[in-house]
Amino acid sequence: MRKWLAPIALTLALVLSACGSKNDSSGGSEPTASPAATGTITYQAESGPVEVPANPQRIVALASAPNVLSLGLPLVGVDEWTGKNPLFTDKLAGVEIVSEENLEKIVELDPDLIIAGTHNKNLDKMAEIAPTVAYTWGKLDYLQQQVEIGKLLNKEAEAQAWVDDFKTRAAEAGEQIKAKIGEDSTVSVYEYDAKNIYVFGNNWARGTEVLYQAMGLKMPENVTKDVLGPGYYALSSEKLGDYAGDYIVLSQTKGMSNPVFETETWKGIPAVKAGRVITIDTEASTYSDPTTLDHLLKLFTEQFLALP
Repeated sequence: MRKWLAPIALTLALVLSACGSKNDSSGGSEPTASPAATGTITYQAESGPVEVPANPQRIVALASAPNVLSLGLPLVGVDEWTGKNPLFTDKLAGVEIVSEENLEKIVELDPDLIIAGTHNKNLDKMAEIAPTVAYTWGKLDYLQQQVEIGKLLNKEAEAQAWVDDFKTRAAEAGEQIKAKIGEDSTVSVYEYDAKNIYVFGNNWARGTEVLYQAMGLKMPENVTKDVLGPGYYALSSEKLGDYAGDYIVLSQTKGMSNPVFETETWKGIPAVKAGRVITIDTEASTYSDPTTLDHLLKLFTEQFLALP
């Protein structure tokens, strides 16, 4: 699941495409041919039943590509945001970047399955190229979305196994962190572009699902009040401290700066003064798929436990 902000400098506008949804996720193994994985299966998509390959070998994913990667299925085309994510670079060697605007390129890739978002254009034309399944972003939570991708790819057992394991590992990590920082300590997740700073709720990627849902860490009262509904909230520099927790996770884009970090307002926030700021890479944290979630779970566990 990838979550975007239209105003943010990463052109965070196509979001729906990669994410999955609001609460959960999953992973898997290499595809293996078996009697149960030949021919076709009927998948109950949002639009109705779709006959899809039981063992797809040439998947074009304009949405949920990271979820497909985690299950070990072969991709031949992905959206540009998945393609530029550093967590997937090695896995996507030789995979083409495609878009809903370039149907000719999709045709050239000769897919046997296309995965898209209901927001994508040309879904009817894509369905003429190959069986096409589209998901509505936010309809399923982040873990449910992974299981649903598992159903589509005939890998539901693997997807569910990862979800169950992730929940256990994240809950254990959360208990370790709360034992270190205190049960009532709060955490804020901020991100910035050249002009603005944003604070996130509990389902907008950037590790928010891991921190708040899976680990059970607390957010400040103002975040709960103002941000849970919309998912993110733009802050004026004067209000930075009003939404700051005892600990801050700061999502950073390489090469981007914001003058607010040189102000006394920022430097005077207790978490900043105490060195209780964890930084993450924005490009590597805008999805909520198994690879991203496992990466952030490990990062948060190590860094929280190392903080003063």
